[in-house]
Amino acid sequence: MNLEQKIEAVLFWKGEPVSRRNLGEILNAGQTELNEAIEKLKNSFSDRGIVLLEKDDDLAFGTAPELSGLFEKLQKEELNKDLSKASLETLSIVLYKNGATRAEIDYVRGVNSSFILRALSVRGLVEKIVDPKDSRRYIYRPTFELLSYLGVKSVEELPGYTETVLLLRQAADNMREEEAKEEKESSISIEEGTNVGN
Repeated sequence: MNLEQKIEAVLFWKGEPVSRRNLGEILNAGQTELNEAIEKLKNSFSDRGIVLLEKDDDLAFGTAPELSGLFEKLQKEELNKDLSKASLETLSIVLYKNGATRAEIDYVRGVNSSFILRALSVRGLVEKIVDPKDSRRYIYRPTFELLSYLGVKSVEELPGYTETVLLLRQAADNMREEEAKEEKESSISIEEGTNVGN
């Protein structure tokens, strides 16, 4: 696979803006090579329904401006229908954690939640902010409109709040342990490869 295809796959999988620097790290590509591939990718999307957006060195997929009328209609339909089971699961995690990264939500649900998070954002139920601990990540938080709609002044008033928060914390700890284990195994593999080469 060429670099443009890899960039396309990463942006699709992430479902949120990714910086050029981060793309370079993920794909182990130099900045010149990466910039050329991004330009080719932009050109390949020039006459399509999906476009490659760029803002402040961040890249993401979006829809062609000419389709705004269609999406306005679809958005109205979306806002008027009930939330799906997947949306309710995602919303519950965001509510009870009072802010969660997409990786945490995906881990608890066991599936990619990027499209559901986007739909919940469009409906004004969750908001996305930059993670103060890591500017490469986002945290999804419940909006004031959601709390107002639920009739609670704070997330602590949600039913079964304490027990659910403990379960979600345990899931987040498990995720971090798995990530640390994978990172350790990866570094051991790299070290072994280096030792074999010497």
